[in-house]
Amino acid sequence: MTTAPDPFQRANYFFIKADHQRWHRHQSKLQILRSQLGFNDTAPTRPATCLGCQHYHGIAYGQSRATRTVLVCGFYPAGWPEDSGCPDWSPEP
Repeated sequence: MTTAPDPFQRANYFFIKADHQRWHRHQSKLQILRSQLGFNDTAPTRPATCLGCQHYHGIAYGQSRATRTVLVCGFYPAGWPEDSGCPDWSPEP
C-alpha cells in the first residue's frame, strides 16, 4: 500500500526552516549591535577579597545593563565586605 506524500508536510518543513534562518539572522544582528555598543566590554569587577577563591562565580544575570546583577559566589551572592577577610575563602585548585 502506497500513500501519497503529504503536500503540507513539505510546506511546513520549509516554513520552519525559513523561520529558523530568520531567527538566527536576528540573533546575529543583536550580537553585532551589542558588541558595537560596548555591551561585551566590561571592566573586571572581581572583589579584592575574592581573588584566588575557588567559590568565586562572577557571572552577571539579566537582559540589560540596567537589570543585570552579578552573582559573586555561592556563599555570599553580593560579595563579602572589603574591610575583612572572607571566612569561607579557599584557594583555587
